[in-house]
Amino acid sequence: MKICVISFDFWNYDAHIVEELRRKGVDAHHINIGAYQHKDLSARVKNTISKIVLQRNLKNELRQEMILDTLKKLGPQDQILVINPELIDMEFHHQIKQCTKRYIAYLYDSLARCPAQHLFSEFDEIFTFDKKDALDHHFKLITNYNYLPEQKSPVQPKYDLVYLGSFDNRISLLSTISAQMEKLNLSYNFVVVGKKSWTKNISFQNQNTILYKRQRVKHEDIPDFYLQGNIVLDLVRDNQTGLSFRIFEAMALKKKIITNNPTIKDYDFYNPENVFILNEEASNIEKSFFDGSYQEIPAEIYEKYTLSSWVETIFSLDL
Repeated sequence: MKICVISFDFWNYDAHIVEELRRKGVDAHHINIGAYQHKDLSARVKNTISKIVLQRNLKNELRQEMILDTLKKLGPQDQILVINPELIDMEFHHQIKQCTKRYIAYLYDSLARCPAQHLFSEFDEIFTFDKKDALDHHFKLITNYNYLPEQKSPVQPKYDLVYLGSFDNRISLLSTISAQMEKLNLSYNFVVVGKKSWTKNISFQNQNTILYKRQRVKHEDIPDFYLQGNIVLDLVRDNQTGLSFRIFEAMALKKKIITNNPTIKDYDFYNPENVFILNEEASNIEKSFFDGSYQEIPAEIYEKYTLSSWVETIFSLDL
């Protein structure tokens, strides 16, 4: 079987899908449009002028041409999965679909954040991590996946709470939580990543409570970062009900979670001993939650959220 995954893999999560498929004996390939770079400085300048003068992003067009060129080299595919298909124009979807027997999509952003309704007709099947979108549009609901090996031996944490996320409007809530942690005399390490992080008020940076970085944390370093914390903080984006990758990283690392996503209660792995749900103001953090021990998730439930189970479901594999 030949399967191709197409995505803008900024955080390097999607590459795990292809690795897992290959472990299962599938001839799998990944077209990462996020890895496309301008050939030289002149191409970069040309694209900048085009965006300003013509409102046309040449780099996006070249990324999509790269998809077609790569598929031509790979040959016909049994299945092609596109992750967050709104990043590809309709005309290119038409051409990509001609290269496969089964054309499927996975949405790990909500439609409220990343509209893709105009593309629905292109796909044989659409999966989403967002419960509301699944109900409203009759998509197949599937969570993100646990791609990490299960942590076997405990690691002594340095902090009571850790957080890693992008620079966006969650920062105000993060600041509120840092104040709560200080009132409770608890330690924390919050890292916010993004090109606009330099705009953050310098007084926050001087407090050494929230670290703002332009360069993202390497994907392979994320587990070690979370292992530094007794508990992992999860803050969802606006208009999102799906479970972030933090939930599953914490699951593999056997870390408790504090989250502002109330839908986590709807999943069979939910245990109030492991998961604390914030109120809207994030004012209800309880010190007692930091004192309790992590409760093991039953093996049959844990297995449901592994990457192995995820690829078997998405690609209807019967191995």
